[in-house]
Amino acid sequence: MTGAAVNRVAAAIDAAVEIEDPVTELVDAHKPRLLIEHCDPDRTVKALRDILSNAGGLYDRGVPVRLAVDRLLRAAVAQVVTPDSLVRIAHEVCRPFALKELRDGTVVEKNARLPRSLAVMYLDWRGEWHLPPLNGIASAPVLENDGTIHCDGGYDRASGLWRENVPALEGLVPDYPTRGDATAALRLIRESFKTFCFADASTLRDEATGIEFVDTSMPPGQDESGFLVALMTAVCRPSLHLAPAILIHAAPMSGAGAGKGLLARCISIIAFGREPHAVTSGSTAEELEKRISAELMEGSPVLFLDNLNNKAFKSDLLASAITERPARVRVLGRSQMVQLNASALVILTGNGLSVAEDLARRFIAIELDPRTENPEARAFPNDIQAEVTARRPELLAALLTIWRWGRLARDLPKGRTLGSFPRWCPWVRDPLLALGCCDPAERVSEAKERDGQRQVIAEFFSAWWDSYGDRPVPARDLGDELTRIVDPQGRGRQYVSSRLEKLAGTRMSGFVLTRQAAPGKWGVATYALEMTGEQQRHRDHRGHRADATPQTDAEDPMPPMTPMPSGTGEKSELHDPGRQQWKARV
Repeated sequence: MTGAAVNRVAAAIDAAVEIEDPVTELVDAHKPRLLIEHCDPDRTVKALRDILSNAGGLYDRGVPVRLAVDRLLRAAVAQVVTPDSLVRIAHEVCRPFALKELRDGTVVEKNARLPRSLAVMYLDWRGEWHLPPLNGIASAPVLENDGTIHCDGGYDRASGLWRENVPALEGLVPDYPTRGDATAALRLIRESFKTFCFADASTLRDEATGIEFVDTSMPPGQDESGFLVALMTAVCRPSLHLAPAILIHAAPMSGAGAGKGLLARCISIIAFGREPHAVTSGSTAEELEKRISAELMEGSPVLFLDNLNNKAFKSDLLASAITERPARVRVLGRSQMVQLNASALVILTGNGLSVAEDLARRFIAIELDPRTENPEARAFPNDIQAEVTARRPELLAALLTIWRWGRLARDLPKGRTLGSFPRWCPWVRDPLLALGCCDPAERVSEAKERDGQRQVIAEFFSAWWDSYGDRPVPARDLGDELTRIVDPQGRGRQYVSSRLEKLAGTRMSGFVLTRQAAPGKWGVATYALEMTGEQQRHRDHRGHRADATPQTDAEDPMPPMTPMPSGTGEKSELHDPGRQQWKARV
């Protein structure tokens, strides 16, 4: 196209302007024609919709998106289509034209530019684009419940995934793995990662180099088991409707350099063939939510939040994305919420990091402890990240051997039920349990006990019982000790009343706080504690007990389960004689 023609195109921003270029006309002769009708824009938008849906290249991710190549990641990302980019895409796949009446009264077709206003109308036509859904971008094989493994690339309509860089695994995964095959595969994985400092692992020391490594002749501890489950979760994540997230943490200060980020990168390289790009939390909770929304919209296989140091992390958006599908997220730059099928693996890392409120039951926890004040000074004989990159097909095949063995095996023992993830349990967790790993679901109660909000409520309930027992008490009559616990900043009686109203119905530490409505017009509401009689081992999810029937291999996702109360911490047990007497009575 000549320079003069380019100038004429640029000048025709929001109107159908005649474009005369013989070269362009020859090139565009094979493209479908799109009539621009200013008086009937709905007809033009419908025609544009049909052309774009047949042309391919656009996908529905709550909003129209296209796949673009991120050169830093050397992988595809989902890019939200804007009105301006839609104008360009429309001209790539079709030839817009307008009807022009000449002086002699004849009507001819003249090439035109798609008006931006029509592009806006198309994008606002939510749910009527007729585009294939894009649930995520994956470089891991697509797995089926019967043990089938698909390594093809391109768009998979059944799962809604765009697959790229999936390694060929023919001949590497046995068709019918035996328990011996699965045990050997697990040993291979453990040997490859034995230099990581899992906090509770049994370790040996190489006297020649001074390096400590995991004793793989011993069964995996809780932290190493958490890693193995996390790695298997990453491999299966694109094929799972829902899956828990991963929390890698270490002690404050001395945990810096323990290998948290390195472990997260190794997990991503094995499962997805690329490193995750780290995202920090930002300065405010609002900024964090925006960053999470942007990452989820891109469709990357991993959402990696790094350096969340010394905080009890909470995010309503992330909690929803982990246990709900579709989840509702806000499109950046718009006051618009869209439904999004998020298939990304969520990884959080930080020193002194814990997860607060209802996130505790949504995470697999891995703790690292380098057992030294200067972890960054440790020397290792190899570059584990380069080694994992080079051995990706071998390590991925080992994990899929364990997975296929678990799919084909019968009567595998079931672990503790973990609400919201019915398919993840038999796919990921139960085969590893059968091979001697620990159950990460057993750490849910521990994570809840670390939640500062839960600790405050447990202390509050314990002090209430010692002061009032099961007697009803109005908020205004609470003693100073209880008021200081629930309102440490001294915000006043109105805050205390509001806080009690929000706590009504809460179950914690073997109690439930009940609310009795005010009798009559001028009465006041009262609150009372009741014993629930629930044991600590029952306090994970409502309706589940330690002797409950093991879960089945459910195909459909279960709704999020409401967490049951966790137990009190050591401090309340040791320093509260009244509490000890109550426990003795129970």
